Amino acid sequence: MSERPPRIPSRSPWPSTLPPRPVEAPREAAPRRNNDEIRIYGRNACMAVFAKRPHDIRKVYLLESRLVDLKPVLAWCVQRKLGYRVVESADLDKLTQTQHHEGICFEVRRRPPLTLSTLLQILPPPPKPALLLWLDGVGNPHNFGAVLRSAANFGAHGALLPQDSALALSGAAYRVAEGGAENVPIAQIASGEDVFGALRNAGFSVAATVPREGESLYAASLPPRLVIVLGAEGGGLRQGLIDRADRHLMIPGSGAVESLNVAASAAVLLGEYYRQRERGRS
Repeated sequence: MSERPPRIPSRSPWPSTLPPRPVEAPREAAPRRNNDEIRIYGRNACMAVFAKRPHDIRKVYLLESRLVDLKPVLAWCVQRKLGYRVVESADLDKLTQTQHHEGICFEVRRRPPLTLSTLLQILPPPPKPALLLWLDGVGNPHNFGAVLRSAANFGAHGALLPQDSALALSGAAYRVAEGGAENVPIAQIASGEDVFGALRNAGFSVAATVPREGESLYAASLPPRLVIVLGAEGGGLRQGLIDRADRHLMIPGSGAVESLNVAASAAVLLGEYYRQRERGRS
């Protein structure tokens, strides 16, 4: 099949030493990819990958309108003989299964989750402050992405997922995280692992979030090394986690609704921890 070059504006943004490579847009079906790869889309999500781990990029798809904006990315592709394709918006819709791709999609090597012990080894040592999120039963990728965005904004040091969690970093989670997924290490708990023991040995206090009958977040003095445990909407936290936690935190409100969703709750909790740490520095 002969290749057709992409439509390039009459005033090309490319210097003569770095021409865009002739490419062919995908047709009906999205190209197959390896199981160890994931499609990430959205400008901030993709550029965070390029900033943090460009060596994991396998292929780039973009709209013609993104050529100037993504010039450093495409120069990287040319230098390392990586494929990229200038495509139509409808093609990106098919590749990403959404219209919210912002004109860019990367095929990227997946990062396997860390073990809990590995995560604890890369954290600041006690008694230095450190903050972790433990997500129990959270399954919505948009909520996951929003949690990671807030976690990155407020400087959380990592997130824990249960061993049986079906939650994984999907393209949707990456997009909603707006780059946060590249800045928050994620660890998966192993079956039978003594998580509470490991966390307490590392100097952490574990706080379970509850909708009622807990300590008000705004009256609590949060310890420097803290793990905040958040449950899924509807079911909330498993009772076993609530029972083993060192403290129970609730977010006070008007009572007009039973509780916030997990992403909003995470943002409020993270923001209060950040406020208290900043106040302590002043």
